[in-house]
Amino acid sequence: MRLLRRLYDWVLHWAHTPYGIPALFLLAFAESSFFPIPPDVLLIALCLSLPTHAFRFAAIAAVGSVLGGIAGYGIGIGLWEVVSPLFFRYVPGFTEEGFVHVQRLFATYDFWTVFTAGFTPIPYKVITIGAGVFKINFPIFVFASAVGRSLRFFLVAWLIHRYGPPVREFIDRYFNWLTIVFMVLLVGGFLLIKYAL
Repeated sequence: MRLLRRLYDWVLHWAHTPYGIPALFLLAFAESSFFPIPPDVLLIALCLSLPTHAFRFAAIAAVGSVLGGIAGYGIGIGLWEVVSPLFFRYVPGFTEEGFVHVQRLFATYDFWTVFTAGFTPIPYKVITIGAGVFKINFPIFVFASAVGRSLRFFLVAWLIHRYGPPVREFIDRYFNWLTIVFMVLLVGGFLLIKYAL
């Protein structure tokens, strides 16, 4: 929890520097393949600082995330045998059992698997790399990623645009509880996919 809080604060500090927009792009890119803190954290802070640019920030996050997803796909298709031990050991969300389940999902629900991971707390990085490992249709992967990620980030931007600072105050005050809820949703999302699809 402390490590996550430190990462959260580190991500958030970029909103108060001249490098907030490049940092948002790079964070969205990195989160799509290995980084544990979602770009929503920095997106919220930037949207609060310049509400009139909220949807522009959402677009930057979406583009960075989709390109990061494509990089994750590339890792899966070209480097997985080399890097898989590192991912299974150090990257949250990666397990060998989970990866076998992802393969089954891709075999039946390629678009919906990518879209669901892009829009919900299901770890998108597992899906992007898995898509490459299991060689799902690349145009379908890109399209599903673009739709899911864009809907997610534009929803965050709209909420900030509509409700403003109380959203940020709520996140700061209840961060520890939110991480617990996030993890519950994460596990619940996997169970939902496993038993409902």
